[in-house]
Amino acid sequence: MRFFLLTILLAFPVADLYVTARVARWTGIPLWVWLGCSFLAGLVLMRNERMAFRTRTVAALHGDQSLLRGVLDSGRKVLAAFLLMLPGLVSDLIALTLLALPLNVGRGLGPQPATAGRWRRHQDAADAIDGDYRRID
Repeated sequence: MRFFLLTILLAFPVADLYVTARVARWTGIPLWVWLGCSFLAGLVLMRNERMAFRTRTVAALHGDQSLLRGVLDSGRKVLAAFLLMLPGLVSDLIALTLLALPLNVGRGLGPQPATAGRWRRHQDAADAIDGDYRRID
């Protein structure tokens, strides 16, 4: 079983380069253009994600954003950047699919709307205010 997994792991880059060479020949675009452009795109994505990760981490430390959400999103983008830097068209397509997936969209950490039961309970007390508030300087 170990040798089978090792064979798959070593055969993927070879098959990926073969597919890239065939597509390059079919489109008439030189192979070095395919490989160079995807490598540069991976480097740019990695550099931008490094800066964005710092910003997300600082926001998480201040309580503005979830730390897990930022780490998951950064990990997804770093993996996509690594796949873009690998030579091959198939790995580029996997990276673009990974970037296109709508992960980490949904409810934020901001104040959630009150449920009907909570609203009725606080409706009687005129001085009760429900929600999260922070000071804006």
